[in-house]
Amino acid sequence: MQNSLLDALNWRYATKRYDPSRKIPQATFELLMESIRLTPSSYGMQPIKILNIENQELREKIKPIAWNQQQVVDASHLLVFCYQTNPGEQEVKEHVERMATTRQKPVESLEGFQNHVIQALEGMGEEKRAIWTSKQTYIALGQLLLSCALEKIDATPMEGFDAQALNELLELPKQGFQASLLCPMGYRHLEDPYASLQKVRKSSQDLFITI
Repeated sequence: MQNSLLDALNWRYATKRYDPSRKIPQATFELLMESIRLTPSSYGMQPIKILNIENQELREKIKPIAWNQQQVVDASHLLVFCYQTNPGEQEVKEHVERMATTRQKPVESLEGFQNHVIQALEGMGEEKRAIWTSKQTYIALGQLLLSCALEKIDATPMEGFDAQALNELLELPKQGFQASLLCPMGYRHLEDPYASLQKVRKSSQDLFITI
């Protein structure tokens, strides 16, 4: 397993050119989405939303917002990672109800946890809450990138886009969300020159410190 994991991580790269003729099989796509659903998050609340942009006309509108990066339109799939900007007591109660139902426990037994999370969110303030929820999208993206690598699906994490313009295009603020990341997924083009470049990373000695 160790070798297969490292082989997959060495195989993946931020794909710059996709083959628009190749599509991810539906079963594989559903597997990748399930990997996102199973991603850990703070308090297990999952204050995020993942948009799968299938409409090609919409992708063409997103392309200039994403600095004209061609992957946005050529990749098999385009995901937009969004974060909830101001979760509060209602979202906590809904999460606790899911916990109680899933684990077959009375809601009352989770009252202490519920109160703790509500107080923690109130103590953050709205600005810090948005920062906190935005970080959850990065955890989900990391799990997706690993899952893609293991399934030999190419993926390109993107922060390079006008978030405000994308929020307006997708009408995210009306839903209480904002976009933080894009991730095209699909299959690398055989002529993508970046595919053959050697991976550049710090050495273990430079990266890790044992105290």
